[in-house]
Amino acid sequence: MASFNRTVLLGNLTKDPELRYTNEGVAVSSFDLAVNEKRTDRKTGEKKEDVLFIRVTCWARLAESCAEYLGKGSLALVEGRLRMNQWEAKDGGGKRSRIELVAQNVQFLTPSKGKGKGQLGNSDIPSDTNRDAPLAETGDAVEPGPVDDSEQ
Repeated sequence: MASFNRTVLLGNLTKDPELRYTNEGVAVSSFDLAVNEKRTDRKTGEKKEDVLFIRVTCWARLAESCAEYLGKGSLALVEGRLRMNQWEAKDGGGKRSRIELVAQNVQFLTPSKGKGKGQLGNSDIPSDTNRDAPLAETGDAVEPGPVDDSEQ
């Protein structure tokens, strides 16, 4: 059975990206992207706006670029694949899960929050630039090492 997992989202960051490193020293950053959907209620004709919050995870050089150049409120176009992230709650509340987008490309569409940089830009840094990461059979990069997401 064939399958395809590709998603493109355009939205604003709800806070600055969080940058951390795996035990192997590979950078990983994450941020929440607010994606707005405008619609009209069929019954009342009233215009409504729904907001969907999606967790985005970036790896290697892409993670470092996002942490440097994106900030709260930044507009970004993110392309990647969906993944189910599961962890055990620290408070003993059982298993938790969330669907997240693993970014493979991020375009920065707002003037940069980086040091001294003030121009629009595209990261142009693919997420698989970490040469130390093992390669899957498909040739795509695999996220190296576990990251503790239990603080979410």
